[in-house]
Amino acid sequence: MNITGTHIAYLHTCHRKLWLFANGIQMEHNSEIVAEGKLIAETTYLDRARKYTELAIDGIKIDFYDAKNKVVHEVKKSDKVEQAHKAQVMYYLYVLHKNGIHEPTAILEYPRLKQRDFIDWDDDFISQGKEWEENALSIIQLESCPELIHKSICKKCAYYELCYVVE
Repeated sequence: MNITGTHIAYLHTCHRKLWLFANGIQMEHNSEIVAEGKLIAETTYLDRARKYTELAIDGIKIDFYDAKNKVVHEVKKSDKVEQAHKAQVMYYLYVLHKNGIHEPTAILEYPRLKQRDFIDWDDDFISQGKEWEENALSIIQLESCPELIHKSICKKCAYYELCYVVE
């Protein structure tokens, strides 16, 4: 199984969400919040599609990649799960490095907040990427779904109704 950036983001957000997503239960298509995030990404930087390449490699999909400068541009709606966003982008850099693109960098952008985080290559991404793949696979391969985490972010999650239907 190829581990994707979404798997890595969910690994850092909620193991239950990771397990559900990886085991074929995908709720993002029903979420207004996810749709709003996609709309922001598609409409904020209108010239990106012309300037940058969409890149699919080893199971990851990068919407905006500047091949000339080896820069991943990742657009997010909110920084509520910023650590998960950073992990996802670091994983992208790890996969690029693994495929011969040396010292790639990234810009994590939150247009609504007028905020940018710059992520430079670090050799530690190699060991982190491998560890995250192993951790994600161990959760994905569990026989049953992990327990609820009961965090404030749950209320805005695409899986909220599924997780809390019996509560």
